[in-house]
Amino acid sequence: MLKMKPKCETCSTALPHEAEAFICSYECTFCQTCSENTQYICPNCDGELVRRPTRMRGVLDVATTQLKRKILG
Repeated sequence: MLKMKPKCETCSTALPHEAEAFICSYECTFCQTCSENTQYICPNCDGELVRRPTRMRGVLDVATTQLKRKILG
């Protein structure tokens, strides 16, 4: 599961789970503006920044669904 960091690591802009954000393979997280400023290259590891997926359901809701599938088949 991706760690959904709540703010940009450069400018500290709030990034709720449904916000557009960009991450690298180490889950460094940046807002749109900061990602554009670095040409979508992570300033921490030089990895590619890609659009972070959004979450529509809460973690507990997803875990409950997974558990039901395991139990009920």
